[in-house]
Amino acid sequence: MMAASPSVSGSLTASGQTLSGRKSEEIADLIDLFSKTQYRAKEVSRRVETIEKRCLELFGRDYKYSVIHNTNGEVCGHYPQQIVFLEYESTELHKDRFESTVQITKLQDLVNRSKLARCRGRFVCPVILYNGKHICRSSTLAGWGELYGRTGYNYIFSGGTDDTWGAESEPEVPEDDSVRNGDSQLFDKVRGLDIKLLRYLSVRYICDLMVENKKVKFGLNVTSSEKVDKAQRYADFTLLSVPYPGCEFFKDYKDRDYTAEGLVFNWNQDFVDAPLTIPACFTKNLSINWSEYQSWDLVHQTQNYLKLLLHIISSDDESGLLVHCISGWDRTPLFVSLLRLSLWADGAVHASLEPTEILYLTIAYDWFLFGHMLPDRLTKGEEIFFFCFNFLKHIVSEKFSAKKKQRRKNSQFKDTDFTVDDLCKLKSREARGSVTSLSSDFSLITEDAGGASSLTNEAVDLFSGQPLGASSWRKGHTSSPQTVLWNRPDPMHERLAHPLGQEAKSSSSSSSNQSEQGFTRAGSSPMSVPGRRCPSPSERQVRLEAVREVFLAAYSSTVGLKSSAPSPSGAITGLLEQFARGVGLRGTNSII
Repeated sequence: MMAASPSVSGSLTASGQTLSGRKSEEIADLIDLFSKTQYRAKEVSRRVETIEKRCLELFGRDYKYSVIHNTNGEVCGHYPQQIVFLEYESTELHKDRFESTVQITKLQDLVNRSKLARCRGRFVCPVILYNGKHICRSSTLAGWGELYGRTGYNYIFSGGTDDTWGAESEPEVPEDDSVRNGDSQLFDKVRGLDIKLLRYLSVRYICDLMVENKKVKFGLNVTSSEKVDKAQRYADFTLLSVPYPGCEFFKDYKDRDYTAEGLVFNWNQDFVDAPLTIPACFTKNLSINWSEYQSWDLVHQTQNYLKLLLHIISSDDESGLLVHCISGWDRTPLFVSLLRLSLWADGAVHASLEPTEILYLTIAYDWFLFGHMLPDRLTKGEEIFFFCFNFLKHIVSEKFSAKKKQRRKNSQFKDTDFTVDDLCKLKSREARGSVTSLSSDFSLITEDAGGASSLTNEAVDLFSGQPLGASSWRKGHTSSPQTVLWNRPDPMHERLAHPLGQEAKSSSSSSSNQSEQGFTRAGSSPMSVPGRRCPSPSERQVRLEAVREVFLAAYSSTVGLKSSAPSPSGAITGLLEQFARGVGLRGTNSII
């Protein structure tokens, strides 16, 4: 075979760069529209129609899907007009075929009838398909005030009839004069339909992110939740209460120059009454001290909750997961987006999409078309949207991989026993033949250390021994990690003499901005990119870093960041400008 001439290869390279630049501009155009426009299904412009079609095209690359129709927002005013229901993976890359048993017509009927059960009509909606299991999103349960208000509204504006319940299940007028009894019957109806929808989607696990048991305004309960349903209608489901700060807390994140390290939520506020409640079957395998959750900063809390969600969907081969907060348009898309991107980085979902394409899909579908109010949040400085994608630097480690890891059950090794530099020194010792033989006490699976957290006091995983190029995500999955055999040293000499090498100490590319003890380093920017440490980054890290870099470039050229105080040496501005130049964009909004 003849090699391509320099002129041909040069033209191919130029063509690839042009295509990449065009896709990056597509992201910038999307964020620009998103930052100025609140999506409403009944007010769809041509630009929004183009976005919806683009999402359908990207879903269709890897899945056979059907559409739940929401024309003009008839089902929900802030859900997509065409809600995608993923039936099964359709590419040749996947030999195992997980076909759906759900009939779209019956699903559409259940959606129409169950929408009143949840706040703002934001019903349980499947958004991710992982190994045949649906990851769903919604708002929390509606309280009696909204429920009576919506049923009355529907009755009045339907000319005295309401087909919400279906022909076989019309609402009954309570004969008992007791208001409490009337409430109970109405709740039985609407929540019963909600439960039917959950069961039809094979959802077993419900993860509630609310910090309240019920949302209270002006002394009235305006919403409820499954965990405090008095009739215990949701007792057959596995309920997890994992309280996570609302979007207001992210103003503190913005005011700290977009630094999440050390930012701890105030759990002593009067309205915070939801405890952390996780079944023991999930806590025992994660090596996380959940009793300390109120002392976690925003980085650790988000990391640990994401680990929990990934563990749930990976531990059950048949059942799906529902994630919700109050309205389902701030905290919910944060975790849905992180789940989608994390699974994509593992090659488990959307396998054919490139970094710019998966970024477009999750911004457009998970955030914009499901009603996140970005213009309002930007005005208030509540930058949860920016936090989501900048946070990718903290989940590059294989600790967040959904792939099965083989470890010896009796191993007492803890990831925190060794630092990144320890492992680099180990590899140099291994090259000199100093690593012991097969008589080691235990074996470890090598993993990526996760540049974002490699210098913190978190768990540090082992590295992959195989080097990966910057474009390795295009070439399919890498081989399974190699096994490092290691004799456990004497406890007195367990740590190496210098836990942090000089190179790691002086590196300005660390994305964690923390030392091993967890203190922020002066002059280090929270925008920095995970550094290329010894050894080469994993495929997962390369993928997530690529997504984050494109996002930062697009964000800097459209929205920009408003720092509460000048950053050291203009570090934030400089880094964002660097990203912009790297993907062919130039920032138009400087950071002030």
